[in-house]
Amino acid sequence: MTRPDLSRATWFKSSHSDNGGTCVEVSSDFPGVVPVRDSKDPEGPALVFPADAWQAFVASAAAGEFGSI
Repeated sequence: MTRPDLSRATWFKSSHSDNGGTCVEVSSDFPGVVPVRDSKDPEGPALVFPADAWQAFVASAAAGEFGSI
């Protein structure tokens, strides 16, 4: 997988993100992959996941499979 150029990515965080800034941001600008970064360090590194893996993670988190965090 070639790493996408994230310099023009549009980042967003969940509308449920009101916990004082401990959040991740994602970008939906790249078909097939989901870049993820720490909202407290927007100039820092980003991880890039295959879209299906990210969707599985989000579904598992929503189902409570990781307990309460």
